[in-house]
Amino acid sequence: MAAASSEEAIKAAKVLMVGAGGIGCELLKTLALSGFSDIHIIDLDTIEVSNLNRQFLFRQSHVGQSKAKVARDAVLKFRPNISITPYHANVKDSQFNVDFFKQFNVVLNGLDNLDARRHVNRLCLAAEVPLVESGTTGFLGQVTVHVKGKTECYECQPKPVPKSYPVCTITSTPSKFVHCIVWAKDLLFAKLFGDKNQDNDLNVHSKDDSSSKTDVFERNLDEDLKKYAQRIYDHVFGYNIEAALGNEETWRNRRRPNPIYIRDALPEDAVQQNGCSQDHKNEEQEPSEPSAMVSLGLRNPQEIWSLADNSRVFLEALKLFFEKREKETGNLIFDKDDQLAVEFVTAAANIRASSFGIPLHSLFEAKGVAGNIVHAVATTNAIIAGLIVIEAIKVLKGDYQNYRMTYCLEHPSRKMLLMPVEPFEPNKSCYVCSETPLVLEVNTKTTKLREVVEKVIKSKLGMNLPLVMVGATLVFEDGDGLEPDEAANYALNLEKILAELPAPVLNGTKLTVEDFQQELKCSINIKHRDEFDTEKEPDGMVLAGWSGPVDKQVTSNGEKKPVPSASSTEDLDGTAEDTSAKPGMKRKLNEILESKENFDALQNPSDVVSSSAQVVDDDEDDDLVMFDEDPKQGKKKRSQ
Repeated sequence: MAAASSEEAIKAAKVLMVGAGGIGCELLKTLALSGFSDIHIIDLDTIEVSNLNRQFLFRQSHVGQSKAKVARDAVLKFRPNISITPYHANVKDSQFNVDFFKQFNVVLNGLDNLDARRHVNRLCLAAEVPLVESGTTGFLGQVTVHVKGKTECYECQPKPVPKSYPVCTITSTPSKFVHCIVWAKDLLFAKLFGDKNQDNDLNVHSKDDSSSKTDVFERNLDEDLKKYAQRIYDHVFGYNIEAALGNEETWRNRRRPNPIYIRDALPEDAVQQNGCSQDHKNEEQEPSEPSAMVSLGLRNPQEIWSLADNSRVFLEALKLFFEKREKETGNLIFDKDDQLAVEFVTAAANIRASSFGIPLHSLFEAKGVAGNIVHAVATTNAIIAGLIVIEAIKVLKGDYQNYRMTYCLEHPSRKMLLMPVEPFEPNKSCYVCSETPLVLEVNTKTTKLREVVEKVIKSKLGMNLPLVMVGATLVFEDGDGLEPDEAANYALNLEKILAELPAPVLNGTKLTVEDFQQELKCSINIKHRDEFDTEKEPDGMVLAGWSGPVDKQVTSNGEKKPVPSASSTEDLDGTAEDTSAKPGMKRKLNEILESKENFDALQNPSDVVSSSAQVVDDDEDDDLVMFDEDPKQGKKKRSQ
């Protein structure tokens, strides 16, 4: 197809789109208007009201319907003679196997999570179909091209995971608002309204009886709800802070926090009203969903509340949870789309921030921090969609020499907002596209097979239905087509220590791991190790040779609800090399960006966004960063 013209290549192409959200809507429209006539779309999601501000193929009447199907119908209204086939399904479903992918000339991704991206990457490699990846977050975006044997695959480079914070920082020494949000969301909210059996690092002992085993968060059967709410307030914002101040060593070089009690935050008459003094009461019709803001007459989510208002919202939200949503308490998990939960977490985080001298934030800002939100910009999606189509046409024409990874920046560099970079060659040590053996350090005498399958094979390697062999012996297989006796046997193996399996796994053993759905196969060499650092190596095993997180250890916050933080910008303000005099030279993003300001554009002031260039379109309420790699590490690695 190398000699084909653009028009011929477009007419003959059969294209698969994965994702019909922010980027997907713009992409489908652009494909149709560019002359593509055979397009297939996969998307699992249905349309939500929050999508309507940027996903312009959808209208209010479409809320609740399939994105893929509605997008098809909308485009056919102005391009009725083309073929668009929608699939309201998960791209990881078994029907979308390698044979399915082989029918397409190119695959265009607009996904919102790392797991699905890896899955599509592997299917494209197995089917030998070119993949064009894309993503946006705010004003930032990128398009990358992945062709087997010619460019690196999506998994050739490490994908840093969201940073989580040490428990001691969250519980004792917060210094940033994000620390207060994590405390309010993952500790206090979970303790009051979540699973009571989950481990929690909050101090549950009361001031009056610190030696008692009684949990202060337990509400007595005859206890007045208002008194209970005030007691919780005084415990978490007053007594717990006082207790922490008892450790003088902790505060030797830190600002000492101020305990806050309800009597200090609210006047006596407001306390008696549980934060709902009469002049705050909203006389309007009660909303369908309980809201502390509505109850208190607070209307502007972008207003920064005073300590008194935050205290009122805290008490009112806690009361509403137990009065209006009592059946849900005990099973709740924080959701950024749950208005009452966001109100409670915002108020709790702000009260704690006030105690520790940290600037307060509005509900709008706090929701962004708690939900890892970077607000979407429709224009960025449109730009990226256009770049996807440009790269897709190059792929269809076989114009390999002109493939480009293109980055869309918020601030110009060398008077340019779009930075083209020549694709990198395949990483020879990539276990996905180069089949390089991995090394797993593990205690074979104490570790169960289940831990290896769950923590390594499924979580780190991203296999959905893995098969594990030790030599010629099959010790585990996952899938729906197993005979009952086979499934029972494999279930027994999962609970066995590695060294006690039918084919023992010892130092020097080679595991063969395979996922038939992804047509991915890799080898893992086992290296026995007796001890691990529980803080730095919490899994109790270390996998080497995979494109895992870069310098980011999950220590306390794992996916309960991970909270990403900004990568350091230290040493990033290098000078760009003038490539204009060197045509054909690879333009590396980290070498092109000539000032720290350009990397600051990749950061969110709320400290929840990485400065990595890899971003994704989140087809939910807003856009979420899916980190690609730490720019500082990438600069060191690629300049060697």
